[in-house]
Amino acid sequence: MSRLPVIGITCYPTQGGSGVVASELGLSLARRGYEVHFITSEMPLRLRRYEANIYFHPVEAVTYPVFQHTPYTLALATKMSEVARRYGLDLLHVHYAIPHAASAYLARAMIGPDRLKMITTLHGTDITLVGQEPSYFEMTRFLIDESDAVTAVSGWLRDETVRVFGPRREVEVIPNFVDPERFRPREDGPRALFAKPDEKIVVHASNFRPVKNATHVVRVFAQIAQQVPSRLLLVGEGPERPLCEQLAVELGVADRVRSLGQVENLEEILALSDLCLLPSRHESFGLVALEAMACGTPVVATDRGGTSEFIERGLTGFLCDPDDIAGMAAVSIGLLLDPALHRQIRDDGLREAVSRFGTPCILKRYVDLYDRVLA
Repeated sequence: MSRLPVIGITCYPTQGGSGVVASELGLSLARRGYEVHFITSEMPLRLRRYEANIYFHPVEAVTYPVFQHTPYTLALATKMSEVARRYGLDLLHVHYAIPHAASAYLARAMIGPDRLKMITTLHGTDITLVGQEPSYFEMTRFLIDESDAVTAVSGWLRDETVRVFGPRREVEVIPNFVDPERFRPREDGPRALFAKPDEKIVVHASNFRPVKNATHVVRVFAQIAQQVPSRLLLVGEGPERPLCEQLAVELGVADRVRSLGQVENLEEILALSDLCLLPSRHESFGLVALEAMACGTPVVATDRGGTSEFIERGLTGFLCDPDDIAGMAAVSIGLLLDPALHRQIRDDGLREAVSRFGTPCILKRYVDLYDRVLA
């Protein structure tokens, strides 16, 4: 098409990786002249500052006594079709299969498949957890097959999708990415707010769901703190954050642990930290680890899932068994007490994050996909 396509994006508006990637993708497209419409239940966290070419359309799901549960999927489909008609959307790009792909499928049926295309990006738990629930399995496979294109954020997730669902539709890998202008090393961060000059800062950022294994972060930190003067920052909200805070009390490190909740300046927190811990049960990609690397902060992450696709053990970071608390602590202590090793991991990790996973590299792949789908 001669003009730039008009894009609709739907994602979860929370701290999780799918919402972050969708928001950063929309911002990057908008800065290059695309008109981007976000159709979500509330404003995504990373869009809460005005940006040209970005439009937000809240979904209002009506409650009614006959409904046992609010029919959000239907309300979202209706809003998608309304926005598509009014603003001339060319395609809907939905992040996370359930329920977003279901809503996009209905909206496309209302508008017409020749006028509105549908791309689904799989992010992880929509395949490894939610999609495998018996109540959603057949629907997830159907929506993958019915999408005009499907992407996964890592080769590991693509292989899991093929293994579990056996879809007819090809699943293309377009990895997560990082904005090197936003996530970069900084010398002017508010480090003094969190630690004394001789203390190291360890950070963990997630949605604190069980798969993130956040209580092990506290256990690892407790061993680090025995040998290294240090502080732990917990960033994000979720069901296991109170468990982490209680465990810190039980392990005697509560005075060294600080919960920050959801923050809009994650890049500053990562950049002032000395180490990022991500001991998830598995990660489809592990976006926060990539963002930490781009900030010049070494990472000790899980070896299960897609993290090995951007972290080379011992060169750009460290990969560990997420249940090996002693092993993760030993690697972390070694990094924090060896300035030369810390500097090497920092520099090589930063170079890898920016050169292979910077926004320009990955954005082009999405733009090429849009052009193919709309051709």
